[in-house]
Amino acid sequence: MEAAPNKRSYIRLGAIRLLRKGVSRSEVCDIYQRSDRMLRLWIAWFNERGIDGLITKPRSGRPRKVSLKRVEDVLVPVLTDPQAAGQRHWTGVKLHGWLKERLCVELSYRTVINYLHELNYALKVPRPQAVKQDEQRRQAFIAQVQQWQQEQDVELWFADECGVEGDPRPRRRWAPRGSCPTVPYQGTHLRANVVGAVCPATGQCHALIFDGVDTAVFQYYLDQLAQDIPPAPGKRRILIVDNASWHKSHALAWHHFEPYFLPPYSPDFNPIERLWLRLKADWFTDFIATTPDELTTHLCTALNSFFDNASLVAKQCAFQK
Repeated sequence: MEAAPNKRSYIRLGAIRLLRKGVSRSEVCDIYQRSDRMLRLWIAWFNERGIDGLITKPRSGRPRKVSLKRVEDVLVPVLTDPQAAGQRHWTGVKLHGWLKERLCVELSYRTVINYLHELNYALKVPRPQAVKQDEQRRQAFIAQVQQWQQEQDVELWFADECGVEGDPRPRRRWAPRGSCPTVPYQGTHLRANVVGAVCPATGQCHALIFDGVDTAVFQYYLDQLAQDIPPAPGKRRILIVDNASWHKSHALAWHHFEPYFLPPYSPDFNPIERLWLRLKADWFTDFIATTPDELTTHLCTALNSFFDNASLVAKQCAFQK
């Protein structure tokens, strides 16, 4: 009894023990709150198999109506290409109905979802990808960056602009069912623009706040960046930017930075984009600014948190393709 794997086995063994000590069946039923029919079944199992007849074991459940291999052969092709089944995209409900009709068997929705999980599928939101992307140029860019990363005398910097609103950025939250959570909203459309650059290898970052962005603003930023990040003997500093018009002005003075441009429509190759997402998520969720000075002060505090934490920036902006 002390070695019983669960409470059910312990009760069965205890009932047989009392019977062997001379306690009547009615008293045993009263002690363990079981019916006489159940007790007689326990006695029969014990007489037939001994203690093993009273030990309960995990049940394997009903066998599947459809094997995982058969489901894989049917599902994987249409999950890869929904149009093969006359669909543009799949939901769990549509996939459940289609699979039941295709296999001509009764399957529960939960069973179909379990099949998907066992086949290593999960719900994911596709990342938008511009149809104008040039895959050859993208691959060439990755190869060039990886080559620079291996050269000791090259330091890569990535620059970009970010707009920050003074109105709050609502996020999902836990709330009682039936409630309607709200956040304050000013509606004045306060906005500040940040021009920044980051070195993923060291976690060093640099940023300035402006009212807007144009060629003159970007030139001023380059001047300040060159002053704050002076040239180092024997080291090339390459500044990678996107194809915004103010980045490609022939009048720009890049100082000791060498400009290099991202492939068209490839913001996913700029690590500083992830820093902007972290900035807005950590510092501007439910934040509301009533004046430009309030917005600027809060933005400065947020940027300083990145300036003081190079390890976080390096981890957030690591270039791995």
